[in-house]
Amino acid sequence: MTTSLGGTDGDDRIIRESGIDARIAMIVQPVLKGMGFRLVRVRLSGQNGLTLQIMAEREDGTMTVEDCEEVSRAISPALDVDDPIEKAYHLEVSSPGIDRPLVRRSDFSDWVGHLVKMETSTLVADRKRFKGRIAEADADGVLIQRDQAAYGEEPTVRVPYDAIAEARLILTDDLIRDALSKDNRARKEAKKRRAEDDGVEVEDEADENEAED
Repeated sequence: MTTSLGGTDGDDRIIRESGIDARIAMIVQPVLKGMGFRLVRVRLSGQNGLTLQIMAEREDGTMTVEDCEEVSRAISPALDVDDPIEKAYHLEVSSPGIDRPLVRRSDFSDWVGHLVKMETSTLVADRKRFKGRIAEADADGVLIQRDQAAYGEEPTVRVPYDAIAEARLILTDDLIRDALSKDNRARKEAKKRRAEDDGVEVEDEADENEAED
């Protein structure tokens, strides 16, 4: 993975692919965007022969099984036309999952307070690997509260975005709870928007509960 701060190609990710993965990302990115999805990660691996994993999600962060099937049907023809992979492969479209990769600035700010495992492309505070809690995230980088600071190390370290090679949330009970809560809220909002688009009036659950009382 590489880090890019540019957005001229319509890709707002700060952590992107390199090599063949980057070529595949350029093919599927416009297709996903046209469908209302955003790309999270592309990874071609030797698992089960040759597997092409496409991680994607809707703008609100949700991704259902039906969404995965829809995306798979849409990007398969685009990949067939450009044919970036010489050998036969298995296409796997998935959601980012709860212990998701963090690839956008918004990902880091959305998950402030949660544990993350991070690797950098250059030395930051004499290290390239970090594990700790996201204390804050701004336009330039992220402040990590170290999980276990070594003797003489500062308890926090600021990592600029352009130094991050890879970052992923660490699965914890708190993360599971917050992720499920966010997903539930996003699905309710999406359902409400669809209903409003169809001209159907939707009551808030709070209003419904008051009416029941």
